[in-house]
Amino acid sequence: MPEVVCIGSLNVDLVVRLSRMPGVGETVTGDALERHLGGKGLNQALAAARAGGSVALVGAVGDDDGGAWMRDELGQAGIDLSGVETVEGVSGTALIEVDHGGANRIVVIPGANGWLTPGYTAKQVRALAPAAIALAPLEVPPSAVLGALREAHHAGMRTILNTAPVPPEGLPEGLLEVTDIVVANEHEASMITGKVVAGVASAHAASRALRDRGATSAIVTLGGDGAVWSTPEGDGHTPAYRVTPVDTVAAGDAFCGVLAASLAAQLPWADALRRASAAGALATTVGGAAPSLPTAQAIHTLMTAQEDS
Repeated sequence: MPEVVCIGSLNVDLVVRLSRMPGVGETVTGDALERHLGGKGLNQALAAARAGGSVALVGAVGDDDGGAWMRDELGQAGIDLSGVETVEGVSGTALIEVDHGGANRIVVIPGANGWLTPGYTAKQVRALAPAAIALAPLEVPPSAVLGALREAHHAGMRTILNTAPVPPEGLPEGLLEVTDIVVANEHEASMITGKVVAGVASAHAASRALRDRGATSAIVTLGGDGAVWSTPEGDGHTPAYRVTPVDTVAAGDAFCGVLAASLAAQLPWADALRRASAAGALATTVGGAAPSLPTAQAIHTLMTAQEDS
């Protein structure tokens, strides 16, 4: 049985590399066009697997070439795809612009990801229980995430919600109440709590506000300023690892996937957070989403190098 069940999107990422972002109505010349595995669900599952976890994925792909390609690639990565349905139509697709400074803009076309329902995700989670961890971002219908995490919670699994992206209508009622750990970046934490997050002190306030909303524990990621967290045992701050960023795509997915795999392996909270932070940092040093997700050895090497220095 898998240790980590990830519920979420699977996308074909089409990445355009260019010197600078175009303005409204402006045409610029790109440097390269690449195709990568993507989607927050897929990325987080792959990050957990590369970090050493036994992983299953719940989601949907289309009956097109993109869907077949994703299935083949993920199967080779050792991910259990019994919970991934092939449906009529196109697979999810993301159009990603990345400039020379590593900044990105992303447009997502949901495709088959929009097919997911709470009944389907709950059924698949039930079939994959008793995994240790259920992990879900919000790039599929929020009701499907609620169905999955509610089922996982009832099955005794530890649930992790990544709030990316926050739905325009906000989080579904009851979602945080079945969430053991919520992970949000500065922007998402601000949207959910109504508190402006601009640094460590305000992130601490937001993490406690997320717990007040129902989550047992909360993590607010701050990029180069690390991550702050609040648990029933207390609050803390995990510093960032020092790297030279190339592309920030999938850094949050690396953090969440490696956090899930580390907690499933029963690492202590502080160690799991340091490992997740190292993974998030490493993901910014390689272009693309799936190609940037680090291996367990790469994570260990970075942690050892910087913690010994």
